Amino acid sequence: MDFTVQGKKTFAATGGKEFDKSQPVMVLVHGAGMDHTVWYLQNRYFAHHGYSVLAVDLPGHGRSEGPVLPTISDMADWVIAVLDELGVEKAGVAGHSMGALTSLDAAGRYPDRIEKAALLGVAAMMKGNPAMIESAKNNEHLAMDLVTSWGHGRPAHMGDHPQPGLWMIGGGIRLLERSGPGVLHNDLVACDQYEAAVEIGGKVQCPTVLILGTVDMMAPVRAAKPLGEAIDGSKTVVINNCGHSMMTEKPSDVIDALKQVF
Repeated sequence: MDFTVQGKKTFAATGGKEFDKSQPVMVLVHGAGMDHTVWYLQNRYFAHHGYSVLAVDLPGHGRSEGPVLPTISDMADWVIAVLDELGVEKAGVAGHSMGALTSLDAAGRYPDRIEKAALLGVAAMMKGNPAMIESAKNNEHLAMDLVTSWGHGRPAHMGDHPQPGLWMIGGGIRLLERSGPGVLHNDLVACDQYEAAVEIGGKVQCPTVLILGTVDMMAPVRAAKPLGEAIDGSKTVVINNCGHSMMTEKPSDVIDALKQVF
């Protein structure tokens, strides 16, 4: 679905259904350097189970016009602007990695607009590896290789895709290759500089679930504990043998975990 947000062309995948704001709305927010396609299975499932789903492309990503947004709070403000543009009073948000921080920030600062939240592959601090950030700054392919390698658990490196014949590592690299110059660097820096997660978590009032992977090298389970403790009444679901790219590594488990609040 193409529409306009703050004067810029914006795209959101709706899971094969027409967007209908009279239904419960679910906004899906992707991670660094990525786009709406990371949600393709979850997007379609919830679109056919009672939700109007918006798997958005953040500005400068996928099919949405730039420029990119430099901070997590800017991205959270933009998510609210999407709701405003489409006439949606309240919505649930689910975000992965950078998108999890974005969803957290939106839920904490706009409690009257966000009614439920799912934070996938999240940590209280999401500091980036300096070499990876520098490589991304120079638009080197190494940054994409590192993000993809560290972003998948060991089973995914060994061909453990639930759909035979699909290559998770190759697909992850190709997705990052589609991003424009500077996009991955912008996103990694935005995550690296965001230090308000625990503080914002204390302001979240809606039902919230943290979805984590046991072999996530980018956001280990232990790194999410302070955030989970800060969010009153939050649930934590840990998916076994799952890395950071959980929507493709364990798609059905992620859907089941999202059902904890959606």
